Amino acid sequence: MHAIEVHNLSHHYNGRTIYQDLTFSVREGSICGLLGKNGQGKTTLVNILMGFLEPAGGHCLVLGEKAHDLSPATRRRIGLLHEGHLAYAFMTIDQTHRFFQGCYPGWKSDLFYHLVDKMGLPRSQRIGTMSCGQRSQVVLGTIMAQNPDLLILDDYSMGLDAGYRRLFLDVLHDFAAQGQKTIFVTSHIIQDLEQLVDTLIFLDRGEILHTSLDAFMTNFHHYVFHQTGPVELPKDELIINCEQRGNKITFFSWAGTDAVQQHLADLGIPAPDLRRLPMTLEDGFIGLMGKY
Repeated sequence: MHAIEVHNLSHHYNGRTIYQDLTFSVREGSICGLLGKNGQGKTTLVNILMGFLEPAGGHCLVLGEKAHDLSPATRRRIGLLHEGHLAYAFMTIDQTHRFFQGCYPGWKSDLFYHLVDKMGLPRSQRIGTMSCGQRSQVVLGTIMAQNPDLLILDDYSMGLDAGYRRLFLDVLHDFAAQGQKTIFVTSHIIQDLEQLVDTLIFLDRGEILHTSLDAFMTNFHHYVFHQTGPVELPKDELIINCEQRGNKITFFSWAGTDAVQQHLADLGIPAPDLRRLPMTLEDGFIGLMGKY
């Protein structure tokens, strides 16, 4: 059973191809991180999944229904956090609670106030008088209290400080532990996702790599060696991205140490001190996608 299915998706914007025959699925009960540099179509994909935008080709299923024709009952099963954390500025915290409580049969008041009361603000405070980060916390509380089956978070970390981001990760873990809850999330704070997701989708110029977190962290490697002079290290089938700072050369590869060592020797590049470096998900993201 898949919570999200994307089949041969194509979309264009101002004459530029965003996707062409994009296909992937998100398993029910998984926590999937969608990663890509700015402008790769992450928010566009969320808009298509929610039926806000019709693609040029292909189709998507969300909780078994066509994305462009979701029924009200299915929409109530989806918790959506859109980029920007939109809220009704004229409402107070309590008014926000009462308004949304009537829309969702599974509403959890205790979870809403558990998140919102952490700010130490009176429940009579209007949303419009809050800081960006405080408004974000109210929006996140509103979405989590809906108790959705599918949670779609488009850059949830916007406006949140480190402490509240950590708190929200704890809440997401508790949410996922309920079973059969699916989370589809994008974030520019890659280190947060390393603590949360079990599957990854890397989106780059309409192409995707769909993998588990464990497989990516096990099979993608960060290497370093030193040279006394400049080195022309080509990007090829083994060397994904490379960088030289002074006499230190770092690069990324799917290949093991022995294969990389032989490849460098075949290129006429001595690397007697070649070694693998510990790698975070953020390191791996930059190594796979590049800095720019």
